[in-house]
Amino acid sequence: MPDTQARSGTRALGVFLVIAGALGLLAAFELTLEKFATLADPDYDPACNVGVLVGCSVNLGSWQGAVFGFPNPVIGLMAWPVVITIGVALISRVRFPRWFWLGFNLGVATALVFVGWLIAQSIYVLDVLCPWCMLTWAVTIPVFWAVTLDNLRAGRIPASARVRRLASGWYNWIPVITVVCYAVVVLLAQAQMNAIPRVMIDLQNLFR
Repeated sequence: MPDTQARSGTRALGVFLVIAGALGLLAAFELTLEKFATLADPDYDPACNVGVLVGCSVNLGSWQGAVFGFPNPVIGLMAWPVVITIGVALISRVRFPRWFWLGFNLGVATALVFVGWLIAQSIYVLDVLCPWCMLTWAVTIPVFWAVTLDNLRAGRIPASARVRRLASGWYNWIPVITVVCYAVVVLLAQAQMNAIPRVMIDLQNLFR
């Protein structure tokens, strides 16, 4: 029974990684298209520009949007297919070695740190919320928690028995943990940018 439950949990993680990876890839693809269109025509107005607060042209045109010398979405075009592939492999009951899981965990942790930095830049420096960027944030956060807690509860990451039990319990609460993380981002945006009223105004203008 425990082995059956473990396999079921691994396949569920695989399904989640496929869905999250597909959403992240969609965001990266759309941002890349908008970047190409902007480069081809400096007067082009990206479709993701909803209003004063919600838009992606500011992010795409900033140095923060090309930290490593090329547009950030290119990273997503390379990374999210890897996540999807791992998800498909897990659904197919492929067993990865411990070193693979630790490397994957390091990758998603690095992604979370990078996303956290981009969130801070958007809120405190650029004063704009990019829709496709926010979709990337929305899937990166739960991917980190899902992979990390699964590694802890499975013992792939060295930890005490108590930590493993806690990770097993928290794993079932990943949706709640994710919502709390979202709420923190929203509160920061509201405190710094007065985001909620401004977003509502942008949406009202969009649908007029």
